[in-house]
Amino acid sequence: MSEEMKDLGFARLDLSREDRTGMPETVYCPGKTAEQLEHILLAFAEAGSAAFGTRCSQRQADFVLSKGLPVQYDATSRTLLLPGRTPAALPGLVAVCTGGTADIPVAEEAARTAEFLGARVERFYDVGVAGLHRLLRSMEAIRRAKVVIAVAGMEGALGSVIAGLVKAPVIAVPTSVGYGASLEGLAPLLSMLNSCAEGLSVVNIDNGFGAAVQACRILNMIRGETS
Repeated sequence: MSEEMKDLGFARLDLSREDRTGMPETVYCPGKTAEQLEHILLAFAEAGSAAFGTRCSQRQADFVLSKGLPVQYDATSRTLLLPGRTPAALPGLVAVCTGGTADIPVAEEAARTAEFLGARVERFYDVGVAGLHRLLRSMEAIRRAKVVIAVAGMEGALGSVIAGLVKAPVIAVPTSVGYGASLEGLAPLLSMLNSCAEGLSVVNIDNGFGAAVQACRILNMIRGETS
């Protein structure tokens, strides 16, 4: 296995990550100047590699687009896609669910990351437990998923409820949505970590990206077992 790296001086690009892990390179955009992001994406484009940027600002995206790079920007999820290859389709479905509309930006980061990695995604938004009937009406469709991502702030109960109703593994994402006592996501994080529901795992606050990668690794293992 070759270990390819491109040294840009301010960044060392991992060009063989997909060969090692099955997951292509991603770029965390905060902390990078627009010029640095342009050079990084240009290097991936020259290598024929796809790249995916997270937490990308509108200013960064506008700058990169102005330089002629064929990127696609989504303002809701703050993700930036540099196409480079069509990902191999992963088996099964990822269901991305949110407690409320305010959780959608984190959920869209998860959904778009999963789609970039080759997963088929269905979205079930605003199905929080404050109106449990909304979730129950969607349960038949959610149960078709091989992995469920539950994104919620406030008290973070959504993941526990879904994990008690499905066979699939559930990945809970606490968000920094809620009033003061939610402590910018700490309250739902602790609720999810202390859940008594079986089959529930938890990622960090607002980490839709991490949840999607974990979901796709599960699907990738399923593909390996069935191929």
